[in-house]
Amino acid sequence: MANNIKIKKERVKEKKVSKIDKVSGKKAKKVVTMEDLLASVSDGNYSVKRGDKVKGKITAIKNKAIYVDIGAKSDAIVDGSEFEYIKDYVSDLKLGDEIEVIVRVAESDKGQILVSMKEAAVEYGWKYFEDKIDTDETVTVFAKELNRGGSVVIAPFGFFGFIPGSQIGGKYSGDPEKMTGKKIKVKVLEVDQTKNRLVFSERLVSEPGVVNLEEDTAKNLEIGSVFDAKVVRVEPFGLFVHIDIDVGKGRTVSLEGLAHISEISWEKVERLEKLYRSGDKIKVKLINKDDSRLQFSVKRLSQDPWADIEKKYPKDEEFEGKVVKIASYGALVRLEAGIEGLIHVSKLSGGVSFVESDKVKVYIESIDVAKRKVSLGLALSGKTVIYK
Repeated sequence: MANNIKIKKERVKEKKVSKIDKVSGKKAKKVVTMEDLLASVSDGNYSVKRGDKVKGKITAIKNKAIYVDIGAKSDAIVDGSEFEYIKDYVSDLKLGDEIEVIVRVAESDKGQILVSMKEAAVEYGWKYFEDKIDTDETVTVFAKELNRGGSVVIAPFGFFGFIPGSQIGGKYSGDPEKMTGKKIKVKVLEVDQTKNRLVFSERLVSEPGVVNLEEDTAKNLEIGSVFDAKVVRVEPFGLFVHIDIDVGKGRTVSLEGLAHISEISWEKVERLEKLYRSGDKIKVKLINKDDSRLQFSVKRLSQDPWADIEKKYPKDEEFEGKVVKIASYGALVRLEAGIEGLIHVSKLSGGVSFVESDKVKVYIESIDVAKRKVSLGLALSGKTVIYK
């Protein structure tokens, strides 16, 4: 095999025939294409290198190996090292199918061309899950472990997916740990290859009637409606809440939604866990319905402090505020809840020695309503201040 490769390399070199470039007068090399290479080898064999993508036809599937005719002297081989990973893909293949493979080893110590089907299997896998959404068929997954938001699962093709807590049915919702380590049937909710995201629902399989009733109930809710809600989970990005809706005949449907951290207060919220706990009763306002996913707001139950801000805080007028942050670029001053302005360091003539919570006299330099920014100046006083 080694001698054969050497001969082929010599034939390739022969194809790089020197010609005189008419412009420079120098010798120019002819670029050898795959067609040139094939034509130069009388028996039709050709060489490949690591990383090449080639197409071929399956000639055999046996002993955890797949043999692929790629036009070389002998069939390329997908060996057992990756067979387990692609077994779901292989189960749908048959002899004669054309597939694309990537060369891993151009020539092993046994003279074999070793190729990989992983990339093709991954592409096939994403399409498989997209098709399951279209056909509404179930998929069997393995519940690997729980996290705060739900259950991490291993899906066909070795993909990892996620079942949100809201999509775990009554059989397991009281004790989701019972699901871990088991194979369960689910339906595909979301497929996003760019984000490597797969979301499943166990409830759509175990209690489809309840899910349908919830979806119908959610569709009938009006944007802007206010509800009594119960906080069921506090996450860094927001609050998950439940609202109970009376659907008649003594039946109540509990719907889950999210109040994002940006919708909690007109003021900036750093850590929600300091403000809320599971079980807290709050009021929320429905601001959006995205495929029956309810989005709520707490802050919109009160008026936006930026409404008519220019009337409340006319330019050049003085107001008292409280220093809430000291930084290298200046001092941040709160005029009222939800409205903070900056005294830029360049405006602090002579400097100033503020500490947080200090009350200061400021005047309004400018207001940018679109960007929700207020520029402040330090009002003159009899006290000399030093900026550090």
